[in-house]
Amino acid sequence: MSDMPASEAAAPQVSPNNPCPFLRALVAGNYVGGHIVPLPELTGTIGRATGKTGLAGADAKAKIFMVAQMANGIGPFSQLRSLTHGAILDELRNGPLDKHGAGSRILDQHAVVHEDEIARLATFGKDYPNPDGGTERGLSASDIKTFMAANFQRAKDEHPPSYAILHGYYPLLMLGEWPVLLDIMGKGDGNDRYLSVAEVRTLFVERRFPDRIVTLLNA
Repeated sequence: MSDMPASEAAAPQVSPNNPCPFLRALVAGNYVGGHIVPLPELTGTIGRATGKTGLAGADAKAKIFMVAQMANGIGPFSQLRSLTHGAILDELRNGPLDKHGAGSRILDQHAVVHEDEIARLATFGKDYPNPDGGTERGLSASDIKTFMAANFQRAKDEHPPSYAILHGYYPLLMLGEWPVLLDIMGKGDGNDRYLSVAEVRTLFVERRFPDRIVTLLNA
């Protein structure tokens, strides 16, 4: 068996029907397969990326498992299939977690990255002292909350008034995205913790994690 780290193996193609930037980077880095991934494997891989251990790690993995279980459908058949076979990463688009344009719109339905939306993301942040030196643009938890609210408002403005009622659960889905990225990839601690816009761009465009996350994934 090769001792080559997963991220150094030949990167596979990532399906446009996998709309999650974090999962896309996991597939591109060969940390998980691009089709069916057993829930324990997917949960364990993402759990390593959090860097959490003990009770905090167990709690994080439990939440990851629950989200992964419903990613391809919330019906009884879909739930049973997820439990017995795994999450189907290349069939996530149009699933229960897809917000159909109410999100950041950085990645479109064809998996094309829109740089103007990354630039828009940056406008919601501020400059933070970078632990590695200098300053960089980033978003705090408060900034991310404002960003997500603006995304939903943008979608509401483009649809009839009934949209807000029919899709009022979208803001709840958003809690499993950007706040989670902040938790996993954020720099700094407490109220000073921020999500680097530059690292977000790398995640979307290059489907690559920061070195500190790679170290955790390869542990």
